[in-house]
Amino acid sequence: MRVFIVEDDEQLSAAVARGLRDQGIETNGARTLDAAREGILFAMHDVIVLDVVLADGSGFDLCAMLRSRGITTPVLMLTARDAVADRIRGLEAGADDYLTKPFAFGELVARLRALARRGPALVPEVVRVADLDVDLGSRRARRAGRPIVLTAKEFALLEVFIRHENVVLDRATITARVWDENHDPAGNTLEALVRRLRAKIDDGFAPRLIHTVRGAGYRFSPLA
Repeated sequence: MRVFIVEDDEQLSAAVARGLRDQGIETNGARTLDAAREGILFAMHDVIVLDVVLADGSGFDLCAMLRSRGITTPVLMLTARDAVADRIRGLEAGADDYLTKPFAFGELVARLRALARRGPALVPEVVRVADLDVDLGSRRARRAGRPIVLTAKEFALLEVFIRHENVVLDRATITARVWDENHDPAGNTLEALVRRLRAKIDDGFAPRLIHTVRGAGYRFSPLA
């Protein structure tokens, strides 16, 4: 499990990260909204721990922005506030759970594991990104009304991109979701598959949807 911690209290953030690593949980983090936006959009995480009150803004606003960008990663709001109105505001902003400081570390771990098991919010069976329409149930795709014929592996890759729109996915993450454990990630199979998918859904269309992020992986988004 990979957890991203947004907390401007350096001591608390370090203590939580250290405790989670002791539990075998990988952690990344940020102490400002700008750094959090970049970190969350730049890599995939299983759960986001988000403090409400940050030095440069509100965790509520960050949560709402992530949801507006299509980021469906579960969010646990972590805050000293315990008013019902604040809990309601957090949930309305798109948070999945709420834990008030001070908290028992064991409860935090249990809630994170529960959110990770739940996974991202369900993606609708029919998804539209720009003028690309993808029916995840019937496994059909159309762009600008034109049917696109995809192989099983091409559709599997497209589904990974669709389910993580706007998130930078590294090679290992994509490979683990498209191929089984016997696949050798060291070859150029992924790059060849991306090229074939690009030729079908991007060539001759605008905007382009599959973006290479140099040194990091790929991002699926109508935004350049």
